[in-house]
Amino acid sequence: MNLPKDPVMLLSYLNTQLRDNYNSLEALCDALDADQATIEATLAGIDYHYNRELNQFK
Repeated sequence: MNLPKDPVMLLSYLNTQLRDNYNSLEALCDALDADQATIEATLAGIDYHYNRELNQFK
């Protein structure tokens, strides 16, 4: 699956998936064959960072 390229759309998509389907960012990346470092860098560019305890980007 292709993830959204726009960082805001990516944020929304990932947080929805994390809330509804995955118990961690690692599990989501494994299932979607996505590069976790790239995702985290992209969202850091809009000042959002993954919070493991909340299982979401904040």
